[in-house]
Amino acid sequence: MPEPGAMIPRAGAVALALALATPVVGLIVLLSAPSIDLHWDHQPSHFWIVLAASLISAVLGWSVGASARRRSDARLFLVSMSFIASAAFLGLHALATPGVVVSGSNTGFVIAVPIGLLIASAFALWSAIPLDGARARWVVARAVPIRTVLFGVIVVWAGWSLAELPPLSDPSPVESGSPFMIALGFPTAAAFVICAWRYFVVARQRGAALLVAIAAAWVLLAESAVAASLTESWRVSWWMWHALMAIAFGAIAFVAHRMPDDERFSDLYLDEVVGGTREVSVLFADLEGFTAFSEEHPPEAVRDMLNSYFEAVLPAVRAAGGRVDRFIGDAVMVTFNVSVNQPDHADRAARAALGFRDAAARVAEVHPGWPRFRVGVNTGPAVVGVVGDGSQREYTVLGDTVNVAAHIESLAPVGSVAISDSTRRAVEGARVVSLGTVTLKTRVGTPEIWRLDDLDDLDD
Repeated sequence: MPEPGAMIPRAGAVALALALATPVVGLIVLLSAPSIDLHWDHQPSHFWIVLAASLISAVLGWSVGASARRRSDARLFLVSMSFIASAAFLGLHALATPGVVVSGSNTGFVIAVPIGLLIASAFALWSAIPLDGARARWVVARAVPIRTVLFGVIVVWAGWSLAELPPLSDPSPVESGSPFMIALGFPTAAAFVICAWRYFVVARQRGAALLVAIAAAWVLLAESAVAASLTESWRVSWWMWHALMAIAFGAIAFVAHRMPDDERFSDLYLDEVVGGTREVSVLFADLEGFTAFSEEHPPEAVRDMLNSYFEAVLPAVRAAGGRVDRFIGDAVMVTFNVSVNQPDHADRAARAALGFRDAAARVAEVHPGWPRFRVGVNTGPAVVGVVGDGSQREYTVLGDTVNVAAHIESLAPVGSVAISDSTRRAVEGARVVSLGTVTLKTRVGTPEIWRLDDLDDLDD
């Protein structure tokens, strides 16, 4: 990652500022000199420009939303809602082009853009406020109802517009510069400007190009909101705000496309998601006898053996809420309480380990000549976040808790589960047998480890 404040050289910052100021100057000139604000009525161009902006925004909304769900990141979720709101209402505005869906002017579709930008600015502003801690958890916990309400508003607006129900039944176009349009446009622009300022601040702190692109897009959308409220249809100034929206979303898509695939939107993560310390449970498992098996069998047989095992054991891990962090040859590392809030993470890890053990045993019964798994679980504090550079990044867990989990796994009896004393204390109803004490380089004393045989409630 670049040093804070180093993502844009001074000359680049000046160029960006001039580029963002140019549309404002152009709008002022066009509105001040109506004679050069030429009229060009070309409905196909209108349809395709608006539809392109809508599709780009929709793809961004879906992509950012997928990352938000994977990382349980409130900021990502709110940004995705902003993009989705923009995409939906831009799509409705594209349909307002005469001859596409409706034969004449439709008030609901015509004013869909300022309405959509207003909703989008509200989500963007929400994403720009400090969200770490309880606020972020509140948003993530209510992501489904928030998303449902947004889609409900979109569907109701579309249906109301098509039915031409009051107050959207007036066939006369809404006049630019009217109190209604100004009441929509200027608060929207103010919200986007605040968002842009907040995102530029965070971008400077992190040295993040994607944050710069999004902040610039908020500026362009603010300019679009002002232009949409003041310009007359089919004039050059009117075409300008359509182009600004397409450029805004296109710029974000361009920069995002250049980011590492695995963590494309990691620049947007909240601080506690980017890197923070939290209590986690880590499960390690590998195959005893894998090296000898690999030396005695062709690579295809080794691959088929691993795939057979992993296809059998991983459903139990995922059913318990585990996140597969990585595969390391024949080994697999699974984490709990990392991407989502799981207060019962130790219990989940224990259940996953027992399910893993049982599924692996069933495979071993069918293939007695195959190596067998052993599993280890540890619970404790770890650093969670993004590691890597501008070309490759991954979201992982680091620290002594991970190292101890791997060490405990190496001491587990073949076909069994070994857990640390910290995991045993955190799991109610654990049926365990002591495996003795161990010496760890990173620990003072000799902590005890345990073989986990069962959980009381699994017999219910």
